[in-house]
Amino acid sequence: MNNLRTDKYKKKKKHRVLKIISAILLVIILLCAGLIGYAYWKTSATFDQIHKPVEGKQNTSVTLDGSTPFSVLLLGVDEREGDRGRSDTMIAATVNGTTNKIQMLSIPRDTQTEIVGHNSVDKINAAYAYGGVKMAEDTASNFLNDIPFNYYIKINMEGFKDLVDAVGGITVYNDKDGLELDGETFNKGNITLDGDDALAYVRIRKTDSEGDFGRQKRQQQVISAIADKLMSTGLIWHFNDVLDAIGDNIETDFTMNDVTKIAKNYAGALGNVENLQVSGTGGIQSDGIWYYVVSDDERARLHDELAKNLEIN
Repeated sequence: MNNLRTDKYKKKKKHRVLKIISAILLVIILLCAGLIGYAYWKTSATFDQIHKPVEGKQNTSVTLDGSTPFSVLLLGVDEREGDRGRSDTMIAATVNGTTNKIQMLSIPRDTQTEIVGHNSVDKINAAYAYGGVKMAEDTASNFLNDIPFNYYIKINMEGFKDLVDAVGGITVYNDKDGLELDGETFNKGNITLDGDDALAYVRIRKTDSEGDFGRQKRQQQVISAIADKLMSTGLIWHFNDVLDAIGDNIETDFTMNDVTKIAKNYAGALGNVENLQVSGTGGIQSDGIWYYVVSDDERARLHDELAKNLEIN
């Protein structure tokens, strides 16, 4: 009899434990579902905020299925209230999911070129000031002998530091000693940067023996480091901060669906980034202004490099 009572007690206790476990599991499932729902809503709302198609631009989007290469024009601008500003940074990027290769070509902001749609020859960074993203895209494409840009990403450089802070900072390798800007000094070796440090690091030019080329390398380096952080599993801990920083400082014609496809189909390319440079000569021209002058042969070379990764002629 005692054994029977003991067995019944054990069964009731086991049943009670199972109910508790089931309840806990249900709460976890509902919590996860809620978080996923919130994450989707938050992400969708952010992309609604930053999605800015370029007025007058033909549809150049691609399938983003992993087998189709695509190109992006990255613009870093110093925009202030009432002043569009010039593009401080202009990077032509190509992404090939078959070869898992990304190219990043920084175009020096002082490059002398035709400003398409403005009927003038000026520094390439003036294109954005004259005609926004559309004129910047058209001018960069023309400079590169008709390399097309499928998409663009524009980031406010002052807000750039918010994005670095949002991902928890970044670590990069500095290959020079004594880089300095506004009291900030960066020495050779691995350095961890918060937002303010990163903004100073990518703006250094005068204390770098490579001048603007060194600055371009650091811009590409920091962009790659941010991308690595954004693709990492640790992003979940910075989810809200990242989306807030993106929403406040970035505009693009990528949709949320586009970015989801890129994360799925092109993630392998992040580990294989080729940094390209524009070769030219700097000097004061006939109008008394200093320009960086690039030959037609160099422009043709750059076109061929980018076209190869885009699999176009």
